[in-house]
Amino acid sequence: MCRRLVLLMTLFAGIPSLARSAPPSAKDEDAIVASVQKAVGRALDYTQGDRASLMDAKPDFTADGWKEFMKRMDVWLDPKGAPVGSQRFTPLGAAVVKSREDGVFRLSIPGTLEQRQNASRTTYRVTVDVQLVGSPMKIEHLEPLMGGA
Repeated sequence: MCRRLVLLMTLFAGIPSLARSAPPSAKDEDAIVASVQKAVGRALDYTQGDRASLMDAKPDFTADGWKEFMKRMDVWLDPKGAPVGSQRFTPLGAAVVKSREDGVFRLSIPGTLEQRQNASRTTYRVTVDVQLVGSPMKIEHLEPLMGGA
């Protein structure tokens, strides 16, 4: 009985979604927030026709997070995967930590999102919702929501 319990605990500890992790210290949290703000900039700043300017953000995401992000981008890509427009995210104020529990870190970043395509240009106020998981933490979900900030 004791061996089974030890085996089960060992198995569950190896599964990140089931293992509880200690909350980050204030210093660690500050480092996470700073890192995420840079990653969000990489993901939301890209140049029309330049596929590499979009792909440089891929290492900041989990595999599922990248699939979700690229699915949302699908209509804004040409057949070779290059953006059909340009975009730039500018943070306005500090990121807000929404929650940090069970190995999931959620935060939102207020800002503006400028989108350009050829001669057309539009700027939106947004709040970027970000969810991080893993160690090191990577983006599992990133979504700019219009009307924020």
